Amino acid sequence: MELTRDRVIGALTGIEVPGGGTLISRDLIRALAVEGTTVRFVIETATPEEARAFAAVRQAAEVAVGALAGVTAVQAVLTAHGPAPKAPAPTLKIGGHPTPQEGGPQKISGIDRIIAVASGKGGVGKSTVSSNLAVALARQGRRVGLLDADIHGPSQARMMGVSKRPASPDGKTIEPLRAHGVTVMSMGLMLKEDEAVIWRGPMLMGALQQLLNQVAWGPLDILIVDLPPGTGDVQLTLSQRTRLTGALVVSTPQDVALLDARKALDMFAKLKVPVLGLIENMSTFICPNCGHESQIFGHGGVAAEAARLDLPFLGELPLALEVRVAGDAGTPVAAGDGPNAQAYARLARRLIDGGMA
Repeated sequence: MELTRDRVIGALTGIEVPGGGTLISRDLIRALAVEGTTVRFVIETATPEEARAFAAVRQAAEVAVGALAGVTAVQAVLTAHGPAPKAPAPTLKIGGHPTPQEGGPQKISGIDRIIAVASGKGGVGKSTVSSNLAVALARQGRRVGLLDADIHGPSQARMMGVSKRPASPDGKTIEPLRAHGVTVMSMGLMLKEDEAVIWRGPMLMGALQQLLNQVAWGPLDILIVDLPPGTGDVQLTLSQRTRLTGALVVSTPQDVALLDARKALDMFAKLKVPVLGLIENMSTFICPNCGHESQIFGHGGVAAEAARLDLPFLGELPLALEVRVAGDAGTPVAAGDGPNAQAYARLARRLIDGGMA
């Protein structure tokens, strides 16, 4: 009778293995070869521990196959095919010198409009305005992204209620997070909460370039960029490398804030970035106990400045405990209802109706 693979498999079918089944039913035979009167095969187990328990199985298999007519030699090898070693996870490094770019400011693929939110000084609520405006725009049907470009003092992760570190499947592309209908990316998501970023200008510029161009933003109607206060490296890099739709300048009403807001306006004029409008934040305060309205920082200064410069005045936003509490809790007040949410809804509607968002 001719010696064939089927006859060998038939002999191995009767060899039971630890854990139940047979060598064939468990699909443990590999590299079966019939060469004249010699039969070779491999018994492949899952782990080295299991292979040691199969020593008697190998001997039984050799005896069963050796008993077939026409077989003069049997070579059975026992191996363990453990799980493949995991490839090291891609590492993503943020920062470093920016790569050269020619041809002036560039558009970011898939993003229709990019609006920078700026202030001449810190403490005027620019980041609060950015997060709430992003949420308000999303609630009105816009596809919105929010980039926290304040590399040294990122706050949007806390304000938007996200903390998971963004994934990077290839060590280059960054997958942003989603919160309240907004696609969010912040340097704060790449660091421990209390870790400081101690970088000079070139590192800041490189990080901003990565956050703009290596993040998988997807298709967006508008990307809100929350800038750091002042007129430094980040503002300059963003304006020179990215085609901006324009900028919004946030200020409180008092003169000392307006002095610095004018510097921000002058910066955008020199960089040829259109100023889409001015926003007066912390315009009024209504006592939650008695309902009395106070103008703690004055009132109307930003509107007057906008009129003087012939720039759009986009509205007044209140100073309210609810806004601060909501931001600290990670749910911007614009995500809810009530007078404070409506103030941001009106601001978003003005931008949409004006073709800016």
